[in-house]
Amino acid sequence: MSIELKKDAKYAMLVATSMGVRLTPADGQPFHCSDTFKMQVTSAESNVASISSFLGLKVKVLTAFVKGSPIARMIKDNLAGRHMDYEGPEFEQGGPWGYRHQFNLADSGCGSRGPRVQNDRAGEVGRELSAEYFDLDRIFGEEGVQIVHLSGLIAAMSPKTSKFCLELARTAKKYGTKVSFDLNYRASFWKGREEELAATFAEIASVSDILIGNEEDFQLCLKIKGPEAGGKGIAGKIESFKEMVERVKAAYPNAYAFATTLRQVVSANTHLWGAIVNVNGEWQVVEPREIGVLDRIGGGDGFVGGFLYAILKGWEPEKWIQFGWATGALATTHLTDYAQPADEDQVWSIWSGNARVKR
Repeated sequence: MSIELKKDAKYAMLVATSMGVRLTPADGQPFHCSDTFKMQVTSAESNVASISSFLGLKVKVLTAFVKGSPIARMIKDNLAGRHMDYEGPEFEQGGPWGYRHQFNLADSGCGSRGPRVQNDRAGEVGRELSAEYFDLDRIFGEEGVQIVHLSGLIAAMSPKTSKFCLELARTAKKYGTKVSFDLNYRASFWKGREEELAATFAEIASVSDILIGNEEDFQLCLKIKGPEAGGKGIAGKIESFKEMVERVKAAYPNAYAFATTLRQVVSANTHLWGAIVNVNGEWQVVEPREIGVLDRIGGGDGFVGGFLYAILKGWEPEKWIQFGWATGALATTHLTDYAQPADEDQVWSIWSGNARVKR
């Protein structure tokens, strides 16, 4: 039984996000050793939405821009190239020390050398996102949205974005839009705001239909008591997650689906990749399988994007985890940190382990 989605909605998915750019060294080299870099547009939430947008569903991005910035122009062109509609306020830069878009400094790692990533977010324009800049009744009521996807990264970024995500969740509930919430705990975002953010996250979770996160996310974001004893290995992780989700379901009975990924790192370029979900009380598990990794960043977002796409397509729940697993694996084969599926067949070929050439 699938989740019943809003009919006659213009948009399959809507995300709120703070867009930025990612700098990655050429040829898999460490950042500090490099003088040549590839720059791409990025954000966790738009990465999730890319699965749906590349596979033909209508997606909308709510964000903020620095007026007249060449980076803002690059972001707008990129979103258009990813088949995404966007809207949001434009802020004057305010001089050299004013607003800008975030920079993500990312080393992909290679072999025995793991990736290193540093976020440079001072002056980030997305911190100003607020409901006052959007007509939410138009977006949810007149245009219509089937799923709004929120991330703990944007929800915890600033007091303004926290209130913005709350308003999005409340308005979505009002108009019959389903809410997906990836908790995405980040200690640096929560420092000094623990009580405020715990209340915000709890309210968003209370109206969410889909909750995504690992054991730590549920414990730290929603203050759910952890498992009695953490098991060892993948089997232990699965059992611990199952125990945790039963407690989350009791605290947040509105939620219909829960999901997390399972990952073991063999090397920077070889991972064991799996997933576990609970849909309407039924468990589904993909035991970790070996995948080749070009760049691991974005694999989790790829999983969430595929999981939500399967829901939007009205498929049976057993396909949700399969498609999400495969789109997550696909994302790790891209130099961008978001997957760009050619079609559904490509994704299902990854799921079936068929990497043969298609002529």
